[in-house]
Parts: sequence; structure tokens; C-alpha cells
Amino acid sequence: MLYLIRKIFSLLDNVRLKKKLFISYIVVAFVPIVIVGVYLTEQFRNHVLEQATEQSYNNVERIKTQLEDVVQRPIDISGVLMSDTDLSKITNTQFASTYEVVEAYQNYRSFRDYINLYSEIYNIRFYMDNPTLLNNWEFIQITKDISTSAWYNYTDQSGLIYWGYIPDETKKNESFVSLVRKVEFPLYRSKGVLVMNINPAALQNIVRQETFDTYIIDSSNIIVAAKNQQFVGKQLSELDFSVGRSDWEIGQYEIEVDGHPSRIIVEELKPQYSQNGFKIMSIFTIDSIVEGAERISVQGLLIILASLLLSMVLIYATSSLLSKRILSLVKNIHKLGTGDLTVTSTIAGNDEVGLLSRQFNNMVSSIRELMDRVRDTENQRNQLELRQGEIKLKMMASQINPHFLFNALESIRMHAHIKGDKELASIVRMLGKLIRKNLEVGSGSVKIADEVEVIRYYLAIQQFRFGQERLDFELHVDEAALETKLPPLLIQPIVENAVVHGMDQVLEEGKVTIKISLEEDKLQVVIADNGTGMDEARMQQVIEMMNQQDEVEGTRIGLRNVHQRLISIFGDEAGLHIASKPGEGTTVSFSVHMGGQTDV
Repeated sequence: MLYLIRKIFSLLDNVRLKKKLFISYIVVAFVPIVIVGVYLTEQFRNHVLEQATEQSYNNVERIKTQLEDVVQRPIDISGVLMSDTDLSKITNTQFASTYEVVEAYQNYRSFRDYINLYSEIYNIRFYMDNPTLLNNWEFIQITKDISTSAWYNYTDQSGLIYWGYIPDETKKNESFVSLVRKVEFPLYRSKGVLVMNINPAALQNIVRQETFDTYIIDSSNIIVAAKNQQFVGKQLSELDFSVGRSDWEIGQYEIEVDGHPSRIIVEELKPQYSQNGFKIMSIFTIDSIVEGAERISVQGLLIILASLLLSMVLIYATSSLLSKRILSLVKNIHKLGTGDLTVTSTIAGNDEVGLLSRQFNNMVSSIRELMDRVRDTENQRNQLELRQGEIKLKMMASQINPHFLFNALESIRMHAHIKGDKELASIVRMLGKLIRKNLEVGSGSVKIADEVEVIRYYLAIQQFRFGQERLDFELHVDEAALETKLPPLLIQPIVENAVVHGMDQVLEEGKVTIKISLEEDKLQVVIADNGTGMDEARMQQVIEMMNQQDEVEGTRIGLRNVHQRLISIFGDEAGLHIASKPGEGTTVSFSVHMGGQTDV
């Protein structure tokens, strides 16, 4: 390994400086940046895809909750009707005349009242084997067709609620998602079957506004609700992605839909007291999700490549200029070596090459002076020989030391890579860390210590921009709060707002103060500035903007984002509080209850 390294350096010794700079740039900058750019692009694509998958899961869970609320209504009503004495009496009475039946029907209003009262209920009917009853679309005799139907037998066998997509003979045999439940009358030793249709509009309202294609399917794989209503009533197997397949279990699947890679999220709902239930499916194509991310990534890569090419041109121009100056100096040295004492280096500048050029001219001037002295004393041979010897010695002493030349040229090469400005280097280092930490944010939590570090970098950079006489800052953080975790980017946007809007009119002695304290389980964050402040009207505009639910355009969307996230995560009491007076500055604060936890 050591031999290989020596071999590489030995080969580089024979490469011109311009090529060395190019090779160094390609190895140290170009290739790593391209690799990192491609890697980050792929990571960005995967992150967007995972976010879409997570959103799909959340959508399915929300649909499941809404569907559960819808079907719970008929379950509750059926429970009440099972103990309804009026229903028991009317279905088991042996009526003597049609008049008595009609009168009993008119007096019994429970079915109609439930339909009028609850929008989820579309129709209610009761099937009973009582020859004296009349079919009035609410009470229906059990016929042979009904007694042999699948939904009737499912209920009769298990006694549990059965959910199915059942034709309703009272609605021109139109099919509805229906609750079917056996109702027993122990006093009469009889039984009947209660059927309650769910309002199709209630089901469609659940999936109509969904971002992705969403389906609600019953246990017979019939689509009972869909974002695209034309699929309602069809078998799931009729859809392209489900041809020949009916065993969709709970989970996540990757398939092709119309030739496009897609993901399917499947969840299941089994309502209370039920023998079967529903499946919820959400489908999205991967291309539609990552299209925007890939477009942004390509644009980013193009910008990176353009920047790299521009830097390559600059390096080429710089190295060409440097090589040209060095070769000019070498050419003059060669002329001097052939005995041309009239040579003069015209290289200007205060860098190392310029310094060498001036030293070279001084050396040539010294040699010329010595030679002039030799000519003046050539009539005195002994003295001439002595003088010539002295001239040779002085020439040897005045010649440029080869090690000095090599070290100077090496310094020039290093100078092309490193220009030592410590203050600027420190600021650039902070900026690099600030950018890196902001890219690493996810949907997880970060420590207060890490957030404070980012804020410190940000304020130091702003202080470098404005100057210490215009911007100063203080950070007061309880030791106990440093390990506490919060969702990312809750504090930094407030600090940025204080600097950008609070300090914009302040020309000197501007100050931003950040205080973070933890008392018991309450974390309090206060950001104050002594900037221009706001009057009451402007402050109310800002507060109203933060409380708007819809997206708005403006200069303080960072505050609105933080405010909405705090309320969403910690509740209404956790939002931002603003206090401001014109000419005195602005204070923005929030406090959250950690509930005994330091990781949220």
C-alpha cells in the first residue's frame, strides 16, 4: 500500500501543475459532489414516497374511523329495536282484520322517526313470519326467496350482525349496504329479521374528497363506495389491478396499475357485534408521487453540474495564468543560464511568483554589476583573476537555491487550494453545519441542545453580516431542558423572524434574547428583540394570519407554520403568544406540557 502511494506521488512529480490542479479538483470536488448529489436525489425520492405511503395509511385510518361512526348508528338503533316492546307486539299479534293491521302500522312510527332523525339511515324494514301482517314496505312477510337468500341464512345461523350489499325490494331492487340482524322475541318464542339500509351518500362523503383512489369493499368483495362512483356495485376482481385475485389481506402491496408501479394500502373494519365487516383500499401510482421530487432533483443536479463546470473553467483559467507566469520565469532563468545578462522578468503581482520575479531581477542586476567590475579591472590580470574568482563565488551565492524554488512553487500550489482567512473559514464552517442540520429533519424529534446549536450558528452568521455593533444575542437555556426533545424547526423560525423583521430598521445595539426553561413538566420558550415592534393593529393582523387554516402568502408564514404545528401537536393552549409595542420590540413565546416526557 505504501509502495503504491509512493508510486502515485512519483507519477505526479512528472505531471504539470495545471494538470495536477485539474486532477485534484476532479478527485476532491467533482466526483464526490456528483456522488453525493445522486445519493441525496435517491434519498429525497424515497423520502417523498414514504411520506405518500404514510399519508395513505393516515387516510385509510381516517376513513376507517369515519366508516365506523357511520355503521355504529344502525348498530345502536338495532340494539334499541331488539328490546322495543311495541315492535314485539305488532309483529307477533294475530290481527283479526285489515283495519287493525293498518291502525297498528299508523301508530308505530319508530322506523320513520329513525329515518328522519339520522341521515346515515336510508331505509328500515322488518321481515316476520306472521300471516296476519300486511306488506307495507316496513313490515314484510318472509317468503321462500327471502328464507333461502344468503344474507338471511347468515344471520339466522350465527345470530350476529351481517353486513352485505343487498337488493331492496322496496326500492326497485336497488342494492344498498345493509345491516341484517336477527331479532328474537322470547315471550312469543318467535323471531324476525331487521334490515337497515345505510345512506349511500354517507358512504360516498367519506371517500369523495380523498387524494388517492379509495375503495370501501364488503366481505363479498363488492365495492360499496369509491372515489370514482362508477365502480360502486362492481366486484373488486373486475378492476384491472385485482383481476384473478380476491384475497387482499391487511397490509401494503406493490403492483402495476395500467403499466405504472403503484402501492396499495389495505385496512379492515369489523364493526361491533358483527360476523363480517369491510375492507378499505387506497391506491396511488409511484410515478405521480415522485414526479415532482424527480423534477426538483434533476434541476438540482443540473445546477450542481453547472456550478462544477463553472468552477472547472475558473480553475482552468487560474491554473493557466499561474502556469503561464511560472513558465515565463523558467524561460528567463534559462536565458540567464545561457549567459544573457540583459534578461528582465516582467511578471507583476505580490504573490509568490511575483516575489520570485523580483528576486530574479535583483539577482541578474547583481550579476551585471559584478561583470562590470570584471571589465573595469581586466588590465590587471592578477586582480582580474582574483575578481573573477570573487565574481564566481558571488554568483554561486546569489543563484537561486533549488530547494527554495521548489518550496516556493509548492507554496503556490497549496495557495491555489487554501487561502487562510480564519474568520471567513469559521463562518463558512458554521454555514455548512447549519445547512447540513436543516436537511437532516424528518418527521421525528430533535433535542433542545441540537436546536440551540443551530440557532447559535444562525445568529453568529447574522452577526457576521450586520456587525456586532448592530446585532447582539443572548442564549439562556436550563441544563434540564437540553435533553428535552421537540418536533424540529419550532424555535429557529421564530428567531429568524426576530432578526429579519425585528432588526430590519435597527442600525445599532440590536439584540435578540432566547430563554428556554423547564419547570416540572412545562417547557417554556421566549424569544425577544428590541427592534421596531408593532402597533396594536399590526399585531392583530399577524395573530389573525397565524390562526387562518388556509394557506396564505406573506412575510410571516414561518410564524403561522409554527403556531399551527404547536396547536396540532400539543393542543389549543400551546400556540404562539405575541406581545409588541412600537419602538420597544417584540416578544414571541410558547409553552407546552411535556406530560412527564422529554421526548415528543
